Amino acid sequence: MKGPTLFSRRQTLSLAGAALALPLLPQALRAGDQRHGMSFFGDLKYPAGFPHFNYVEPGAPKGGTFSYIGESSVLTFDSLNAYILKGNPAQGLNLIFDTLMTRALDEPDALYGLLAESVESDGNRLTFHLRDGAYFHDGSALTAEDAAFSLMLLKEKGHPLISQNLREMSEARARDTRTLEISFTGEQTRDLPLFIAGGLPVFSKTWYSEHDFAESSLTPPLGSGPYKIGPLRAGRSITYERVADYWARDLNVNAGHWNFDRIRYEYFRDRTAQFEAFAAGAYHFREEFTSRTWATQYDFPAVKDGRVQLLTLPDNRPSGAQGWFLNTRRDKFKDVRVREALGLAFDFEWTNRNLFYDLYKRTASYFENSPMKAEGEPTAAELALLAPFRDALPDAVFGPVATPPVSDGSGQDRALLRRAGELLDQAGWRIERGQRRNAQGEALTVEFLDDEPTFERIVAPYVKNLKLLGIEARIRQIDSAQFQERMKSYDFDASVRRFSLSLTPGIEMRAYWSSEFADVSGGNNLSGIADPAVDALIEKAIAAATREEQVVAARALDRVLRAGYYWIPQWYKASHHMAFWDIFGWPESQPTYDRGAPATWWFDREKADKLGIKD
Repeated sequence: MKGPTLFSRRQTLSLAGAALALPLLPQALRAGDQRHGMSFFGDLKYPAGFPHFNYVEPGAPKGGTFSYIGESSVLTFDSLNAYILKGNPAQGLNLIFDTLMTRALDEPDALYGLLAESVESDGNRLTFHLRDGAYFHDGSALTAEDAAFSLMLLKEKGHPLISQNLREMSEARARDTRTLEISFTGEQTRDLPLFIAGGLPVFSKTWYSEHDFAESSLTPPLGSGPYKIGPLRAGRSITYERVADYWARDLNVNAGHWNFDRIRYEYFRDRTAQFEAFAAGAYHFREEFTSRTWATQYDFPAVKDGRVQLLTLPDNRPSGAQGWFLNTRRDKFKDVRVREALGLAFDFEWTNRNLFYDLYKRTASYFENSPMKAEGEPTAAELALLAPFRDALPDAVFGPVATPPVSDGSGQDRALLRRAGELLDQAGWRIERGQRRNAQGEALTVEFLDDEPTFERIVAPYVKNLKLLGIEARIRQIDSAQFQERMKSYDFDASVRRFSLSLTPGIEMRAYWSSEFADVSGGNNLSGIADPAVDALIEKAIAAATREEQVVAARALDRVLRAGYYWIPQWYKASHHMAFWDIFGWPESQPTYDRGAPATWWFDREKADKLGIKD
């Protein structure tokens, strides 16, 4: 199955130099060794010629529509190009493009051949052997020249999160129609080939010779994937139609996948409208991310009589980091004591009990719900990685890991607020006429930027506590398009985001926390983190020779990030809460690292007929 390819956003010290002493390509690849798949550390579950992945039903029926909202926080779209910075792209555009390889969702990071039948390496060169018979939706052949063109185009004009990661790809060229050769500078990370193979689309060179790739547009691009763009209403809905003669429909990596004739994404003005439309049957699948809604509102008639089913599945993926990210590009947030004080004012225990029905756990780590989460005191192996930076890092990094406080649950824990006040005093923000002011007389203000009214009930109690500290805090709600533009340009004080990495995090860590991405427009380093120790530990984690080494490096990195108090951590749940009209079927075995829907589910016509739902 192809997952979303982008973005569900300088200085490297001596420690990072260890990357160059390690293998520069995935361990599954060695010079002259032609393989059907690759992974970060070389371990592949499925042998060459495997019939299908274990988590699919290869004989699943085709037909029907899968309609849903995708990411509930995405409220609009105005572009059909998800690979540039301009515009707000529609969800699901990865469905129309094929990639060189595709993920196995029961392995942490393994990729198997899709467009590419096999891959081999030769030092700093990677060679993909493309399958014969691949073609675009207009019937034109898809060749290695299209693949080479796509990579060079993305490096030159792609979204910064793509182009920055491709900087160590020196060239992509077609040796012939079926052979793609990619050369690297020698300074690339080992996971860059996986990023290229499984994360980047192959475009039609002919089509983009007539269309400007750099412009945001609602013109449907030419693809080669299992779906093509069908009817759309800008900002309202987009439908993807299954390609009946899809060239790769019979490949083992696609067996049991892409069973719906149509996949439709619906857009609504807010989450309340989203839910009401689902209850009325306007769309048929919903993953619920709001605890209050899950606990109190799934009692409408269709749930009571069984027409709508509720299902909870374990989520074995890292939960990652969700919270209010603080913009340290602004002077008022540069002092770590100010950032720590802001975190002390948020009472998670009260919020979870009174607003979330105790459905959540507190997020503490940037690698939450994964083995890479730092715990307690650093191990000897972690200390060895941290030692070169002892003089530059706070003492807290070398002791028990920084962890969000546990309040008394009152909503206004006096001990925590007192400690927050002391930190603000130490940072030079003292109470004058009821307000926190610095030596220049400037008031300490915090604006929480959002585009959803449903979050106000959570922020409001937090704002109240900040005001008790003398901080002028307020909630600023704006429309979705304006919100996206302000986030791209980092025009905010604090805003909510959730970042989640894979079980084998790689070069995407640079986009989240490294200095080189601190000022890249539209990036994921929301806090503007620019710390040489962080940069070096990221490179150490990327270059780790074994999974065990990567875990140690990630835990050391987690300690440094958490000691920086760049965010106010929120909450997580290690489960999928799903609601759907009872018209679907799914395999007995679910993928370990995905919910399965819609890629491996199917439309059950008998169930749909009973409910009077047409396909």
